[in-house]
Amino acid sequence: MAHSCRFAFAIHVLAVLAYRQAQGSACSDFLAGSVNTNPVVIRRLISQLRKAGLVKTRKGRCGGAALGLAPEAITLDVVYRAVEPRAFCGPSRPQPSLRCPVGAGITRVLDEVFASTQAALEAALERRTLHDVLSAIRDEAAMPTGPAVLAAGKAA
Repeated sequence: MAHSCRFAFAIHVLAVLAYRQAQGSACSDFLAGSVNTNPVVIRRLISQLRKAGLVKTRKGRCGGAALGLAPEAITLDVVYRAVEPRAFCGPSRPQPSLRCPVGAGITRVLDEVFASTQAALEAALERRTLHDVLSAIRDEAAMPTGPAVLAAGKAA
């Protein structure tokens, strides 16, 4: 099963834009460096995010992307729907054999499973905002980690 990085990349890009709001817009090269991907990938994502009203863009030498809404107003389900063209899970294979008792009923049963899974995913994303993501990143950065902390922990 192929896994898409678009949603994770989109959240990353939006978090960078929110983090550096005071500096103004950011170009795709800068964003691609943070995400560690090709600027073309970022430009495609930015286009999708712009269509959803989540970012504003300007062309030219001083151009780039900036948040279109406050981080508190950007829920993750909106980001997800903006960049993911298909449901998270679901059938992406040929029709099973209808002569088989399992094959004859599996599609309907799995469609129900996948629909409820998709609904649960989107409900969970709807409860989280870009602001929540930024808060979690700041909390993570404030946590002491690394060899020095481990050594200090042993000495205590």
